[in-house]
Amino acid sequence: MNSPAAPQAHGAEARQRAGAPMNGALHLIPVGLGDAPPERWLPAEARALAGRLDTYIAENAKTARAFLKLIGTVRPLQEITIHTLSDKVDAAQIKAWLAPIKAGAEIGLVSEAGCPAVADPGAKVVDAAHKLGMTVKPWVGPSSILLALMASGLDGQRFAFHGYAPVDAAERAKQLRAWEQHSARHNQTQMLIETPYRNAAMFATLLASLKGDTRLCVARSVTTADEWIVTRSVSDWKQQPAPQLDKLPTLFLYLAR
Repeated sequence: MNSPAAPQAHGAEARQRAGAPMNGALHLIPVGLGDAPPERWLPAEARALAGRLDTYIAENAKTARAFLKLIGTVRPLQEITIHTLSDKVDAAQIKAWLAPIKAGAEIGLVSEAGCPAVADPGAKVVDAAHKLGMTVKPWVGPSSILLALMASGLDGQRFAFHGYAPVDAAERAKQLRAWEQHSARHNQTQMLIETPYRNAAMFATLLASLKGDTRLCVARSVTTADEWIVTRSVSDWKQQPAPQLDKLPTLFLYLAR
């Protein structure tokens, strides 16, 4: 629900009237990873900032509005501008969106979930801001990648996040084994995600493809009530019932010996 507030000037306009310096910025604001109260995953200062911004760049406007509704906003949601970062958006359009920062405006960048610009198309917005000489301000919040790595017990000094493995079953198995070989040579934790409805198939492929002494971590629904993070050897996983992963966001991490 929007917080009640008297009519007031916002953003660059408010700072200009108050005689404050016109220091604009692109704010990188993390979004929740699932159904959990915002005070659990976003510091109060970041929530306050997110609630007062009047312009956002988001991969999906609908989820951005849901995020803003959850944290509460100074002005009505319908008065907040949300630029949608689709695949069709080019560099010129991004530059136009960011142009008000030069005049002191503050713009928020949000992801679908977690930290913007980390395994996320928002990286091209951040890159554009740097090329334009603008201030980029990252805010503390949840990253499923780092939280899963922290909780896995696997090597946190050397790791690689690969995103998605190939969809084709044979290619997927081949790629998983290649990453396993790289992990063994470099003592590097391998990390990947899967479309939630294919999690069970990915888990089965991991067990069938990896060596028995490779340590595999399954990190499901991080920060939510369904959070479940367990690390076992592949051999031990094969002795246990398969975890419930269907339609739940999950990361898979493994480290070969």
